Amino acid sequence: MPILIVSTALFFIGMFGLFTRRNMITMLMAIELMLNSVNINFVAFNKYLFPDKLNGLFFTLFIIAIAAAEAAVAIAIIINLYRSHTSIDVEDASEMKF
Repeated sequence: MPILIVSTALFFIGMFGLFTRRNMITMLMAIELMLNSVNINFVAFNKYLFPDKLNGLFFTLFIIAIAAAEAAVAIAIIINLYRSHTSIDVEDASEMKF
């Protein structure tokens, strides 16, 4: 079960990065790290609980597709925010008027 320990560590590193960083790109990377740790959990539990089925792997592929779409949309939003306000800090974004 050391893979679950690695997955838990990755999740909490991502959570720490999400809560402590102010840069939107870094926050997006932390969210992606958390999603990848969930993928590792799905694959590990699929291997240990249901080794003859592929349910965990299908969920992992679905999460990877959703994460790619989420990253593309988030990067587009961040680029537009930077073009209009020349800042991608979260604290600066909360003071902006649209």
